[in-house]
Amino acid sequence: MWQGNQTFLADFILEGLFDDSLTHVFLFSLTMVLFLTAVSSNTLTILLICADPRLHTPMYFLLSQLSLMDLMHVSTTIPKMATNYLSGRKSISFVGCATQHFLYLSVGGAECLLLALMSYDRYVAICHPLRYTVLMTRKVGLIMAVTSWWGASLHSLIHTVILMHFPFCEPRKIHHFYCEFPAVLKATCGDILVYETTVYISSILLLLFPILLICTSYAVILHNVIHTRSAGSSRNAFATCSSHLTVVFLWFGGGIITYIRPRSQHTPLLDKVVSVFYSIITPTLNPLIYTLRNKDIAKALRRILGREIVTQRLQL
Repeated sequence: MWQGNQTFLADFILEGLFDDSLTHVFLFSLTMVLFLTAVSSNTLTILLICADPRLHTPMYFLLSQLSLMDLMHVSTTIPKMATNYLSGRKSISFVGCATQHFLYLSVGGAECLLLALMSYDRYVAICHPLRYTVLMTRKVGLIMAVTSWWGASLHSLIHTVILMHFPFCEPRKIHHFYCEFPAVLKATCGDILVYETTVYISSILLLLFPILLICTSYAVILHNVIHTRSAGSSRNAFATCSSHLTVVFLWFGGGIITYIRPRSQHTPLLDKVVSVFYSIITPTLNPLIYTLRNKDIAKALRRILGREIVTQRLQL
């Protein structure tokens, strides 16, 4: 019985992303630069929103939650990959793999739901600006964030528990640089057709329902903008929505390629490329897309930097 438990809880082997060639050393260094950029930019966004009272609104609260999700997403996968690469190891414990799988799936699902709910925030801001403070209160923003986290975590917990109870083929090798769902599923043994079909359907629902809500919100916004005679109002509306739409396109594009494709079309190389895109590049770009195009956050950064300079001069 103990030997059976030991086999069940045995370590997995992660194939990794890089080898020892000079090209891969450069790519690894570039990945670490992107990782540090993602961590610092998302952390800065969260701190700015928390520190500046002018940003204590539902819209920026949701933006801080998006940055928190990106921060957690990139921190769940890249540090382990970097540790294995630098140490020459390729293993990850059973508990570590299950934890990594649960966290990245929770954060990814929460971001899908949050991006959909943020489209409703944009709809209210553009189509009902005079009623925005009534329809989008702090309580509503908090409910949106809690719903995103709770719904995605429950979905992830169910799939993680079921997946990790399947027997795995020796040598328990995962052709990926972290415990991503399709790669772990390929390492299982036995009949998983029913479970795979269930996962496929749930993935479609988790991705398409938010996409449907986003499309509906922006269809109404577009209709409202077209019937607005003011050119300035139209430009402001498009400027407000462009950042969100860019992030939506980047995030859902990677999710659709990863989770809605049939299993037969998955290849280790393509899965790794797509995962690099939405687990490293997207969390790096998201805060840059929002902060570079957002005047309120830029002003908040200048105000805080101005206070720091004045404080340092007074101390001198």
